[in-house]
Amino acid sequence: MGVGKFLVVAGLATAAAGLLLILLSQLGWRPFRLPGDFVWRGKHTVVYAPIATSILLSVVLSLLFGWLSRR
Repeated sequence: MGVGKFLVVAGLATAAAGLLLILLSQLGWRPFRLPGDFVWRGKHTVVYAPIATSILLSVVLSLLFGWLSRR
């Protein structure tokens, strides 16, 4: 598979995952809320900093890409 086709497939998969997460959040399900994620609620704003989720995602993707590069 060429790079162009890969990017199209990866983009469509990312868009589908994003739409699924939007749909699930509208139904009240909030995925990826780990204990290390920071949430601050002000009078008119909400700030969400997914620190623990970012670290976990980084580790998983590093392991995945490391494994794929050795194949």
